[in-house]
Amino acid sequence: MKEYILLFQNKEFQIILSLLISLTISVASIPVIINISKLKDLMAEIELRSSHETLTPTLGGVAIFAATLISYFIWDNPHEGHEIHLAVADLIILFFLGIKDDILILSPKKKLLIQIAASLLLITLGDLRISSLYGLLGITNIPYFISIIFTTFIFISLINAINLLDGIDGLAGTVGVMASICFGSLFYNLELYAYATLAFSLAGSLIGFLRYNWSIKNKIFMGDTGSLIVGFLLSFFAVKYIVLNSEYLYNPKLGNDAPILAMLILVLPLFDTLRMFIIRLLAKKSPFEGDRNHLHHIVIDQGISHMAATAWLVGGNSILLIAYFYFKPTFSNLEFIYTTAGLFSVYCMLAYFLSKRINNTDRLKFTKIDKIKRLQIVDEKKNQGSN
Repeated sequence: MKEYILLFQNKEFQIILSLLISLTISVASIPVIINISKLKDLMAEIELRSSHETLTPTLGGVAIFAATLISYFIWDNPHEGHEIHLAVADLIILFFLGIKDDILILSPKKKLLIQIAASLLLITLGDLRISSLYGLLGITNIPYFISIIFTTFIFISLINAINLLDGIDGLAGTVGVMASICFGSLFYNLELYAYATLAFSLAGSLIGFLRYNWSIKNKIFMGDTGSLIVGFLLSFFAVKYIVLNSEYLYNPKLGNDAPILAMLILVLPLFDTLRMFIIRLLAKKSPFEGDRNHLHHIVIDQGISHMAATAWLVGGNSILLIAYFYFKPTFSNLEFIYTTAGLFSVYCMLAYFLSKRINNTDRLKFTKIDKIKRLQIVDEKKNQGSN
């Protein structure tokens, strides 16, 4: 009996079991959510820019939220700290924000204000601020109020980056799995077991979600509920890891490359968001106005499946991360910044040439969905509304 008690007190066992429990809860709860969504007509609307052709439940974030927190809270985490308490409070705020937006649709301004308020709750009360860039770009110490603004900007950018990435099946979920496992492993290496458990719990819930997100018969989307939760937690992990490394001079496990590493883990959503904001601002459009100019939309418009597009894009993110560790001993932080900027230019050029290829063909389909059919569906909805 003592052996079993000792096993359950083992931190590595707790982390692995948290992932498995979270996965199980997610897989078991999503069919229930799908049935309720169909009964109550809580489905994703089909729009001209959509990547689906059938009404699909959009409350997968409910399962992600529940599975992540249940699998985390089953353990005693005496060293979790006040920051995680505040992060959970923020998750609850964003959960209800996402639910309301998925069902009733909120304006972008209202969503942005609540995201800022939730982020500030953690940043100010938890004093979780990026106060130094470790000499990166010549920046060392950042004044208090500027650090609050800067850290809030990072939270909002990453939250919305995940939201914007959720445009095709599996992409946001797969990026979330990869990033949470990366951050969880980094926290485990630093013996921050509470953070590692939370990160692997998120990974498990997303793996369970992907089982249905890629399903043909029982498909579900994570919706704004899911993207807000995933985006916030990844922002939390990224900022926490950067803040921890401020003590790199006194701990051999830490380094002065934390901002670069956190950026490379999330390089795909960051590249996508930055490119889309530049395009929309140049076109004098709202940065929050949706369209099909994202690279993942452009890729599937070439006739590539959602799963293949996800594999290519996440694979590229993973290769870049592996290359970073390979070349890390020979490259300086500044050289990595220049290299990343160059790769962003390549990313933009790739998206441009692929989009031109679509315009120059006579194909009228976005993946399997006929463009004409989309227009007919939108018109039918308008007519039904007017009647």
